[in-house]
Amino acid sequence: MADAVNVSTIQDGGRTAIFYLTNTSDGTGEDAVTKIDVSALAASADGDACTGVRIQKIVFSTVGMGVKLLWDASTDVIIVELPPNYSDTLDFSDIGGLPNYSGSGKTGDVQLTTVGHASGETYAITITCVKEY
Repeated sequence: MADAVNVSTIQDGGRTAIFYLTNTSDGTGEDAVTKIDVSALAASADGDACTGVRIQKIVFSTVGMGVKLLWDASTDVIIVELPPNYSDTLDFSDIGGLPNYSGSGKTGDVQLTTVGHASGETYAITITCVKEY
């Protein structure tokens, strides 16, 4: 059996994309699982493909487990680590969002790894992004 996970795309517009991620763990956990695949996002009005995102806001709640959000690259880079048993809003909009600074082999994708997961533990995360072309 595997964790019960879901990624819902709430919005995929020309400039903004919003995602809602959930997990109810069976103890298996997730390890560098792609949650935002920029190649699957809608193109710009000019037809340009999305090549990456800047993270504007993260709203999260974790019960039991922690979560690491990662920029996918040859060597993944931690965006932020969300602590276990915590709820908060991280708003980076005043600085234009968190850019992808991962370097070599960067794909533009956002990945997720659970930390200290056990059966019955959960997370719910909403990520608001500005799309880049």
